[in-house]
Amino acid sequence: MKKLEDYRKAGEELYHKLHLSTYPVAIKYIKDISEIPEGIRRPSDRGQKWSLCQAFTYARRWGWSVAMTSDDNFCTPSSVGQGWEEVSREDMNQSQILQGWRKDAESEKKMRRGSRIDVGERKGLICSPLPETVIVPDSVLVYGTGEDITHIIHALAYEGEYIVESSFAGFGESCNKGALIPFITQRPQVVIPGTGDRTFSGVYDYEVAIGLPASLLFYVVDHMLVTGGRLNMGRPVKTLLPQSITENITPGFKFMREKIEAAKRKR
Repeated sequence: MKKLEDYRKAGEELYHKLHLSTYPVAIKYIKDISEIPEGIRRPSDRGQKWSLCQAFTYARRWGWSVAMTSDDNFCTPSSVGQGWEEVSREDMNQSQILQGWRKDAESEKKMRRGSRIDVGERKGLICSPLPETVIVPDSVLVYGTGEDITHIIHALAYEGEYIVESSFAGFGESCNKGALIPFITQRPQVVIPGTGDRTFSGVYDYEVAIGLPASLLFYVVDHMLVTGGRLNMGRPVKTLLPQSITENITPGFKFMREKIEAAKRKR
């Protein structure tokens, strides 16, 4: 069984190998607030409320360890979606209809049709910067450039075992797809940060992310930067510079070369 120090070491390796600009985030789900270690920040302790995506930003950019429960979270739909509070599906739909995210009530119902994932009974989560994590995580959320995330996808697919399959709606991306779904399903998910990530938590316009079940962290680290052998695009990314190009590539270049050569002949 992997220990806390193993996760810290793997987080440090992932962070440095990919030259990530922010820490990977370790995320652990709790069933009772008594599981929150001493010294962990909680917004409610300061008379505040944050969103889950804001907590992830504090962990990855500021290096804070943060505990979030329904009492700490102003994004009430995510508290319900994470299983921390219970309301009817009709009430959940109505809350989103009032937001106006979809065209009408029927569109909202279509978005939520099908089986619901059993998230179990939990009361909150703890997130922590992975290289310094204070908790053994259930899932790991990594933000980066498209190139960074491609490297992780390559590692996951190296033996054909962990092909990433994701769907996208533009909402609940980091909290659901980046944290909860990888934990519940034990499958990785690509995250295109959604409305909350972009407007509340300062995700940069070029950032995307990937959520991993914590058990796959070590697989990723072991198989990272090996795809293609010497052809791996590496870090920083190596692009193939085309060679044997001549002035004939464009009419203007060709015209100018002809003029240069003609001028030389007159000398």
